Amino acid sequence: MKNFNTLSEREILALAISLEEEDERVYADFAEGLRENYPASATVFAAMRREESDHRRRLIDLYRQKFGEHIPLIRRQDVKGFVQRRPVWLMTPLRLDAVRNQASAMEVETRRFYERAAACTHDASVRQLLDDLAQEERTHEDRAQELTEEKLRPEAREDEEHARRRLFVLQVVQPGLAGLMDGSVSTLAPLFAAALATKSSWDAFLVGLAASAGAGISMGFAEALSDDGTLTGRGHPWARGLICGAMTALGGVGHTVPFLIPSFRAAMIVAVAVVVLELTVITWIRHRYMDTPMLSAATEVALGGVLVFGAGVLIGSS
Repeated sequence: MKNFNTLSEREILALAISLEEEDERVYADFAEGLRENYPASATVFAAMRREESDHRRRLIDLYRQKFGEHIPLIRRQDVKGFVQRRPVWLMTPLRLDAVRNQASAMEVETRRFYERAAACTHDASVRQLLDDLAQEERTHEDRAQELTEEKLRPEAREDEEHARRRLFVLQVVQPGLAGLMDGSVSTLAPLFAAALATKSSWDAFLVGLAASAGAGISMGFAEALSDDGTLTGRGHPWARGLICGAMTALGGVGHTVPFLIPSFRAAMIVAVAVVVLELTVITWIRHRYMDTPMLSAATEVALGGVLVFGAGVLIGSS
């Protein structure tokens, strides 16, 4: 890598052209990646892409006047001092907050580059253009805010909030709810069967812990391998698998922990109370995020819980 202070004016202009071209393509990727779920924000980034394109054109015009037609390929990774950016294609599906944060960081870095580059040049026309671009980058964030206020009218903001909520439900709530339901319900049978068969709190705890861990691992892999999220928009498969697996294990551990109480009778009472609490939480989540009527959600969850609990009691008492 080359030190920035050793660059000639020709190399500085070539680097500036490369940076503007990269930023232009990044904003184009942002606009394209957000178009389906956040069309208004996509319009904002498309406008920012056009501004970066104008900067690049002005730099090329000046370079052609000063140094001719050939522009050497000098990239950010060839010069010390630049922050390495995560490739946009690795960020899919794009999160709006992450995109806006990266765009803000890009503008700050580009502005500082132009300010430093202008201080290192002696040609009046080159320095004037670099100073102008530094000033434009300084106001770019304000321009982005103006574009946001212009493009994101109240109805557009509302649409984007609906899209954000839909993605949150797809990528977090659904796998988490599936795991919580499986962990809270499926582990009831082995846990209470072992408890009633052995009358031992410790034995029941070990069975419940094993069932919770096994269910968490199984559900995590099943969710991660179900689809890669590219067509369904459900997010990164391993992130969903981690959420689903963790919630499955948590759902099982919740009513397993009470069996650490030495008194078997007290442990059973507390465990049953925890089961009721878990089923209530599941009912609320289904009502809150899945738009399921409260009575319908309560009936479905309670029916499943009672059937599995009854199976465990029947097997453990036989």
